[in-house]
Amino acid sequence: MTEISPENRMQSYLQKIAAGPKLSKDLTEEEAEDALSLILDGEVSEVRMGVFLIAARMKVETVAENIGYWRALQKKISPRKIALNNLLQIADPFDGFQRIPYFGFYAIPVLAELGLPTYGHSALPLPPKFGTTFDDLLVNHYQFPKSGNGRIKKIEKFKFGYLSTADTHPTLENLRSIRTEIVKRPMLATLEKILMPLHAESKNYLATTYFHRGYEVSLTEIGKLSEFDRVIVGNGMEGTTLFGVHKEAKIFIQNGDSEAQPRTLKFSEMYQEETVKQITESHEALKEIKSKRETLAEMGESALKNGKGPAAIQIASQAACLSNLSDIFKTPQEGFDAALKVLKSGVCYEKLMQWIKP
Repeated sequence: MTEISPENRMQSYLQKIAAGPKLSKDLTEEEAEDALSLILDGEVSEVRMGVFLIAARMKVETVAENIGYWRALQKKISPRKIALNNLLQIADPFDGFQRIPYFGFYAIPVLAELGLPTYGHSALPLPPKFGTTFDDLLVNHYQFPKSGNGRIKKIEKFKFGYLSTADTHPTLENLRSIRTEIVKRPMLATLEKILMPLHAESKNYLATTYFHRGYEVSLTEIGKLSEFDRVIVGNGMEGTTLFGVHKEAKIFIQNGDSEAQPRTLKFSEMYQEETVKQITESHEALKEIKSKRETLAEMGESALKNGKGPAAIQIASQAACLSNLSDIFKTPQEGFDAALKVLKSGVCYEKLMQWIKP
């Protein structure tokens, strides 16, 4: 039997999904996996790569298609076993944030100090936002090397850190120029947030986000098939994992292969009255500040040094929420109080400074 060439296979997939809003047909899971594999392996022209990525998003992906696309991406990664018992991966949008200052980068060492080893998985800023990401701060502000195995060793040593697709998924990183040319978010923007580059010995947690309603279904269905023990998916501030602060947040918690359980998070119901006041005031104060990389670093470092200022309150609330959802604390308030105590000690500032030394 004659094998169908990569170009001809891609042609058949494009004929199905790029026929307009009324005539386009869905791909099977296997077809979706093959199509994205052809792109990742560079077996088709860049023109067809771009057309496929645009057509797949405009048609709107089915759950089966997204599972296939995820399989194509995940099979390029062999999760590296790491000598930690539990591990939380935070995967905010890889195109970053640019509105209200967000200090997730600085919440990561705090979560680790609270007893939950944590790392951020990201990339240098991608379209359409080209906003601030974990890797943007690490590379462009702290001048940390863009790639290298040293990052994983530091995560084992310090129990926190940051990974980039430059290391974890070079074939995905190679699509950066095409993603820039097509402007809009392809399905890659959804699925890169649920990849697993590291595997802890006992429990593996993922906290990630959805923006458009409906994509939480694909993320939680993929979560059932993944090696994560718990997947937390929510619609936080500007698409980040800062849940329930700017508005009521709908989150979904999926354990193993069980059905996802919905929850509603609202900080006014999660915390005591004094803490609610602190969070409200800090959020309003941050609205008046431009979200620039240098400003984020200055405010984030200050919060880690002394636990003061609006950045410290945001960091404490994010650490409290995620540590509670990961079973470290019974209530968010317990986590908030513990996080503020850690911040005031200055220990996380010292550890972050040690981490970023090449």
